[in-house]
Amino acid sequence: MPKTENWQWYVEESAPTEAHHHAIENVYFSGRSDFQQVAVISTPVFGKMLILDGDTQSSQGDEKIYHETLVHPAMAGAADRSEVLILGGGEGATLREVLRHPGVKRCTMVDIDGLVVDLSKKYLPEWANGAFDEPRANVVIGDALAYMREHDERYGVIISDLTEPLEDSPSNILFNENVFRLIKSRLADGGVYVLQASTAAFNNYSLHCKMSRTLRRHYKYVTSFFTFVPAFDTDWAFLACSDTVDVAGLDPGAVDAYGKNLRGESFFYDGQTHRRLFSLPLYLRRALAADGPVF
Repeated sequence: MPKTENWQWYVEESAPTEAHHHAIENVYFSGRSDFQQVAVISTPVFGKMLILDGDTQSSQGDEKIYHETLVHPAMAGAADRSEVLILGGGEGATLREVLRHPGVKRCTMVDIDGLVVDLSKKYLPEWANGAFDEPRANVVIGDALAYMREHDERYGVIISDLTEPLEDSPSNILFNENVFRLIKSRLADGGVYVLQASTAAFNNYSLHCKMSRTLRRHYKYVTSFFTFVPAFDTDWAFLACSDTVDVAGLDPGAVDAYGKNLRGESFFYDGQTHRRLFSLPLYLRRALAADGPVF
């Protein structure tokens, strides 16, 4: 094994006293867009990685774990998948997963950062795997909030693949009561709104619980699910929201039947995995049940 002093390192801090170190093999890009710091690097273990504002967004080695988990429980549960809206998703992998289902007639993806999309097309083409060029893809570079205000289409599935709503994040303004009401107004009857929702780790779940409590004001069913994402080095959480569908209660057989319609081979998600995603540990169930702040 090479000595650590021979490497340069990308260090991602999860707390002032905790960090995950990735040895850097190559730096494809490092700079700033109009909205955030952006880097594309490669590492020995995870391959190529996209990093925004110092946080790992996805890695070549395990991005399918994250993206299949984000997309397919909601798609499996929705009554109608013909029209899908993605908020964010610059790498194109969320778009790729949506378009694997032949029942999707159009998927609109709105991302504010055109540089991230361009860099992903150039350096991370495996993520989209041709999805950007699909006739069913409608890719919009612009503000997701403005897009929803200017277009009144309704969608069977709305997927939020935005960065966490931290104070310095361009996504911060998209996490408040008015925006959640706007998103719901664009959701078709029987539809599902799903979002990546911070971590579910025992030491860092407060933001996830806050997001859950806020969304419970708007939907009958707001269900947490999570999985460990190795490149993130933590349990990553998601929320599925609907007035008609309890995504957690989907039968594994129905999930497998849905999966048989997908183009290509899945890496992570199937009926058995679905059950595991929604089996929450006691500490998280208690935290979600407790009263606390909302946005």
